[in-house]
Amino acid sequence: MNYSFNLGVAVSSLLICIVNLIYTFIMGRTDKVQNKLFICILCILSINSITGIASAVIGLYPDRVADPEYASEVSRYAYFVTHTALCPVFYYYVSRISLVSTRLGNWKVALLSLPFFVTELMALINPLTHWVWSRELNLEFRREWGEILIYIAAALYYVMALIVFTRSWTYIAGKRKVAIVFSFVLVAAGVFVQLLDKNLKVEVLAESIGFTGAMMAVENEDDRIDFGTMFYNRIALSYDVGGCMKHHRKLSVIVLRINNYEVINRLAGNEETNVLSDILSGFLTSLVKRYYVYVPNDSTFVMTLYDKPGKEVDQLVDKLSARMEEPWEYQDFSIQISSTILVTQMPEQIREVSELFYMIDSPVPQKELKPVMKEHDLDYIMRRQAVEKAIIRGFTDNSFEVYFQPTYHIDGRIHGAEALTRMNDKELGRIFPDEFIPVAEQTGMIDDLDDYVLEEVCKFIRSGIPQKYGIVNINVNLSVLQCMKPGFIRNINRIVEQYGIKKRSINFEITESIAADDYRILSKVIKQLKDDGYLFSMDDYGTGYSNVSAIFSLNLDVIKIDKSILWGAEKSKLGMIVLENTIRMIRQMGKKILVEGVETKEQIELLRKLGVDYLQGFYFSKPIPKDEFIQLIEKDARIHRV
Repeated sequence: MNYSFNLGVAVSSLLICIVNLIYTFIMGRTDKVQNKLFICILCILSINSITGIASAVIGLYPDRVADPEYASEVSRYAYFVTHTALCPVFYYYVSRISLVSTRLGNWKVALLSLPFFVTELMALINPLTHWVWSRELNLEFRREWGEILIYIAAALYYVMALIVFTRSWTYIAGKRKVAIVFSFVLVAAGVFVQLLDKNLKVEVLAESIGFTGAMMAVENEDDRIDFGTMFYNRIALSYDVGGCMKHHRKLSVIVLRINNYEVINRLAGNEETNVLSDILSGFLTSLVKRYYVYVPNDSTFVMTLYDKPGKEVDQLVDKLSARMEEPWEYQDFSIQISSTILVTQMPEQIREVSELFYMIDSPVPQKELKPVMKEHDLDYIMRRQAVEKAIIRGFTDNSFEVYFQPTYHIDGRIHGAEALTRMNDKELGRIFPDEFIPVAEQTGMIDDLDDYVLEEVCKFIRSGIPQKYGIVNINVNLSVLQCMKPGFIRNINRIVEQYGIKKRSINFEITESIAADDYRILSKVIKQLKDDGYLFSMDDYGTGYSNVSAIFSLNLDVIKIDKSILWGAEKSKLGMIVLENTIRMIRQMGKKILVEGVETKEQIELLRKLGVDYLQGFYFSKPIPKDEFIQLIEKDARIHRV
């Protein structure tokens, strides 16, 4: 036997383990069960390396060792007692990073642990039984039937780890996949070589490189950490929850959504750090371990609780809810945090990762909003997903229809109309715009919907019916998000030009509630489209928070005053002042004025006196299908001809 070679191999293995242990403790990755199992693997391999060094030294210098037979026996014993545990620990490690439940109370875990206990017991009592190995002359050892059994058990755990890993393939990050595959291949190669030649002691070195160097890529969680908060990020949440779903592991999820995030950041005036994290991190980690907290976005914290009874989850939610009602001290500020807590069970209530992110990302309908929402309070998530599916199939099933709500001159003649989308799904029935439009915007399908409406309007205008009855133009709503996309102007012109209609017959409406940062880009878009001949209106004026000068810098043709301004004028003197001054200001800027929400003759008379140009509201007509709109404009034409 080449003891010098084996000594070099053993020393190399030990150095690899020591370096990885030092790095693990320096990086502070020691708190998770996964981390502890990794450290255990390193310790086992370190002991195996030390026994390898001892055996090589005894073989090289037997005369310098007081009792070489006894020292060799102790070294061999320490090796087998520890090495027998290596593959079982590795299996549990892979199970942990794959998020398979490994609770000791689970009978499956106990059954899976049986081969380990049997083989470990055989190694422990070998000095009495010699079932695993026996000592020959010249410090050599002979393999017995028990060692083969240990290898079979190790192979069993190796295969089980491989199965777990394969089943979790989709939910393991890319570099982790490469690292674990590297580990499997290298360990198998080292074991195979040593089985062929027991004197070639390379198994521990192969395991040291495979189990430690490769595993360092798994233990290094930089790609999973949100460094602004030091909690786990959105990607980590997706992988972890996906792994739980794959292995049918029960999971409780608590979502803490901060409603006044922007106000808090402005109050604290700190753009470099996540103020919410500074405020909340200590409290959140007092409820759950750090590695069970995620930040999928700046204003949301997610806590995961594995295999916890409902009563324990409810108690934690009660603590969280009670604390969120109290003020928080931050630097020199006392801050009141407005929050919504959403609690769900997986897979009982939510069965897919996508549904969980629906709950995290989707705004809660105002009518459903509560401080704590759980169970049936979260039915809106399933409804939202159903609506999204309805939108997807709506384009092929012809679920959408364009309605028209007429606009009138102040003297009662029809001026034009606003094109509005209506939806009637074959499964969900009629879905109102305030439900399907936000879903379309959030999923990116609003572009297709806007294009559909524009095409239907162009077809209607090309028919010649609107012009025949004196319709000046038809208003088409635009999503501001759509306006910001590259190629938007080219796409608008492509649709309109293919129908050969006059561009002034289209009046695009944009809402006032747009971000101030978007005005610069939006103004360029509007200018280019107006240069092409289109008209533009500002919809819902009076409901947003935009700077007045910025709004009118957009060079709009018509300002549509929101119905809340009109209705407010009827309720109070202050409301009347707001209406009068709003109209006066718009007039002075040379813009046309349309008032929405007209429902009574008295409102019409008031607006006539104030000098409004156009009216729209249920007094005249609700939104109606195209055929009914044609009948309406035909009737209006007959009346005004008389």
